[in-house]
Amino acid sequence: MVIGPVQALVVGFGDDRFTGEILPELRRLREADVIRLIDLLFVQKDDSGNVVAVEQSDLSREEMMEFGAFVGALVGLGAGGEDEAEAAAIAGARELEDQRMYDDADVWYLSDAIPNGTSAAIVLIEHRWAIPLRDKIRQAGGVALADQWIHPEDLIAVGMAAQSGSSSGV
Repeated sequence: MVIGPVQALVVGFGDDRFTGEILPELRRLREADVIRLIDLLFVQKDDSGNVVAVEQSDLSREEMMEFGAFVGALVGLGAGGEDEAEAAAIAGARELEDQRMYDDADVWYLSDAIPNGTSAAIVLIEHRWAIPLRDKIRQAGGVALADQWIHPEDLIAVGMAAQSGSSSGV
């Protein structure tokens, strides 16, 4: 199974201002094979504390089991070598056989973490666009030395730090 870089994204929503913009954009990116939605868990808690949860994935049962085996094998390899990798691959495939990345405990954990009247989503996104680039880097003998997302807020923080440093004479 060829898997691109996977991003875990946790997003909170402060109120019920959903206008239907997010799912069509995810669909557009999926149809263009830019991303693949490995799993999405959306939890909404109303003002009375009632919880509604929705889980969605682009992966078929077989793909979900293959993904579980792949992840399990990597964890097992790191934990104890090839024998451990094989056992962990089998366990990983079994774990995702029901096509659910998250269980009820995860839903309740997320719902406990958000206040009434809010929502949150945990999304595992595979960046399909990065697979050919990663492969070319490997073919050229390159290895990743660092990997970090830089958000606009990070740049603002750098600017603020630079401003406070320059005003103090540093």
